[in-house]
Amino acid sequence: MIVGGGVIGLCTALSCALRGWRVTVVERNGEERDGCSFQNAGIIVPSHFVPLAAPGMVALGLKWMWNPRSPFRVKPRASWALADWALKFWRAANAGHVRRAAPVLRDLSLASRTSYEDLSTPGNDFGFVKSGTLMLCKTAHALDEEAKTAEHARELGIPAEVLDARQTAALDPDVAMDVVGSVYYSRDCHLTPDRLMASLQRRAAQAGVQFAWNSEVSGWRTDGDGTLRALKLRDGHEIEADAFVLCAGAWSAGLARTLGLDLPLEAGAGYSVTLPHPRQSPRLCAMLTEARVAVTPMGGALRFGGTMEFAGLNGAFSPARVQGIIDAVPRYYPELKHSDFEGVRPWRGLRPCSPDGLPYLGRSARYSNLVVATGHAMMGMTLGPITGKLAAGILSGEKPAIDITMLSPDRYDP
Repeated sequence: MIVGGGVIGLCTALSCALRGWRVTVVERNGEERDGCSFQNAGIIVPSHFVPLAAPGMVALGLKWMWNPRSPFRVKPRASWALADWALKFWRAANAGHVRRAAPVLRDLSLASRTSYEDLSTPGNDFGFVKSGTLMLCKTAHALDEEAKTAEHARELGIPAEVLDARQTAALDPDVAMDVVGSVYYSRDCHLTPDRLMASLQRRAAQAGVQFAWNSEVSGWRTDGDGTLRALKLRDGHEIEADAFVLCAGAWSAGLARTLGLDLPLEAGAGYSVTLPHPRQSPRLCAMLTEARVAVTPMGGALRFGGTMEFAGLNGAFSPARVQGIIDAVPRYYPELKHSDFEGVRPWRGLRPCSPDGLPYLGRSARYSNLVVATGHAMMGMTLGPITGKLAAGILSGEKPAIDITMLSPDRYDP
């Protein structure tokens, strides 16, 4: 039983079905859903080996707290859960944590990239492109900082090339850029998220996966020996299963609490806006470094996505967050204008963020037939396929091929 029908849920369902399991995906929304897995930037990023909880992020969060257009913002609110999460984030945001986490994120990302290559042949029905990502920098200071990250990347075996403005323009000549330079990560890829989700759902259905749409989980039925027996739904029905995978995104923490599990998560709101017919379009994906905005060509369209806003599960849509993204675009791509975005409908989704910037993946110590696979934050699309494969392997009693000790779902459980 897979709880959640996002990219993690579908990848897990497909991997389990291909192993011969009878699989049902229980999803709180209808089949025509529009969550984070559908409208994100669609970049597969081995380059993102630094977790969100990193040195300097606490200071940035405090600096940007009162700016509604800033790339990273914690909206102040009276919440013990938020305060506890923030304390854990502060404790994790150090160089030692990054040093330990980076090899794990590297291994997961590269394994997932390989899985995407396998999924994309034959047919490539979700626009998978292996062209790399440019980290575009407006200032020399930003380029110096990115060069340090590039050096760390090369130490990890991830190719990274520091380029000046002329070299950057030569690498992507189809668009005018106003930058001092960039770092090029050749192993990064991109795809079209909604097409990927349609492909995964179709392949899962062909493998025998069943779907229970509009089925909101309210709790669990357990027995006295630490075994889950059934999901309880809001409508009063129950669905029994032998094993369960919790991958309900930002809603996972609440479902874990009904089992007495401590799974700290905050919903990090992200926004995107997509130009269907841009007047210019890059060939490569890019990150607008200072603005922390992702840029992805998707067929003939061009998507801009970004911001991390912690405002809770019920946080309201913020036009200022969207305006912050739009304001950044002409600073890097001077041929693109604010007027290009008039009438374009923005999107908002909630990403599940753990306090240490690492996903939760593993078997629960309290419930022998529960695997947790959530908390991927901005890395859900990147890590979807490998998470699904590892979760299926864990359910089958196999030792993971990648050391995922740091991802234990029990790491905050008392």
